[in-house]
Amino acid sequence: MSETKLNGTIVAILATNGFEEAELFEPRKALEEAGATTRIIAPRAGKVQGMKHDEKTKTVDVDLTLDKAKPEEFDALLLPGGALNADALRMEMKAQEFVKSFDRAGKPIAVICHGPWLLVSADLVNGRTLSAYHTIQDDIRNAGGEWKDEEVVRDKNWVSSRQPSDIPAFNREMLRLFSERKARAHGASR
Repeated sequence: MSETKLNGTIVAILATNGFEEAELFEPRKALEEAGATTRIIAPRAGKVQGMKHDEKTKTVDVDLTLDKAKPEEFDALLLPGGALNADALRMEMKAQEFVKSFDRAGKPIAVICHGPWLLVSADLVNGRTLSAYHTIQDDIRNAGGEWKDEEVVRDKNWVSSRQPSDIPAFNREMLRLFSERKARAHGASR
């Protein structure tokens, strides 16, 4: 699809140990197939461990640590889920600042499953509508957000989904959101 060509787009993927494998690898593949460059950002250098629910699976190399990552060098952000991943990231002040910077700039954020925990802890959810894994709906509501039990929800610069089975819809809407942002940025630079 020509509207989802992301050549020249650089996407930050923020993750740590315990990310849900499908929620990182499948959206990353869709982004790269659309022409985007992706960078794995984590609190520490090395590798981060993926999971399939509660079983360890593949690891992925960290491209950049959070203390070296500059939000202004990225066009969009992907937050994969995984309860361990999301719970650890939400306690990292640098991760909270990273997502706040993206949101302040109006850059697109794609988030799935438990990933919204970081947005909750960064105090970004108030007044927003999103989908997420059903077990964190109270966290979203208590932070002032509206949780929807839908495969994909779009709210301004955010797109969100509930779980791995939603990935086809999530990828479609993520690519659409990221390409719209790219088109607006390209139009503004003319």
